[in-house]
Amino acid sequence: MGYEWLLATGLPHIGGIAGALITSKNVPTWYKGLKKPSFNPPNWVFGPTWTALYTGMGYASYLVWKDGGGFEGDAKLPLTLYATQLALNWAWTPIFFGAHRPGLAFTEIMAMLPCVGACVVTFKPINSTASYLMMPYLCWTGFAAVLNYFIWKLNKDRKAE
Repeated sequence: MGYEWLLATGLPHIGGIAGALITSKNVPTWYKGLKKPSFNPPNWVFGPTWTALYTGMGYASYLVWKDGGGFEGDAKLPLTLYATQLALNWAWTPIFFGAHRPGLAFTEIMAMLPCVGACVVTFKPINSTASYLMMPYLCWTGFAAVLNYFIWKLNKDRKAE
């Protein structure tokens, strides 16, 4: 095992760090002023959760790449789905926190959710551990979609700032 696992594991964190910069500027201002549902987690939960999820999904992608022959082998579709969901994941934060558009962010996360589910399914025949590593991310994305929906609906009369 060379350094590839480290690159794959670190890759999702690039978008996470960029997103954190956008988020951190908006949490004490715009986000603080939003109405949120009762099940909204405390703000401190998100950083450690995303760190763990990005690490797990990144390592899962490495396992699929390694065991599935990369983009030249059986891993082509799973890795394409992975890249798609990762791009959608990275786009969500600038839409929600940067543009202050929870409705558009909800539409975007609803496109991301089936991509994550497809990763779980397509990773399994190549490496079952990779599939299992994606399951917490799938669950969290589902939860995030519900949370996003309620924030959007509770604040639908509020204009983007």
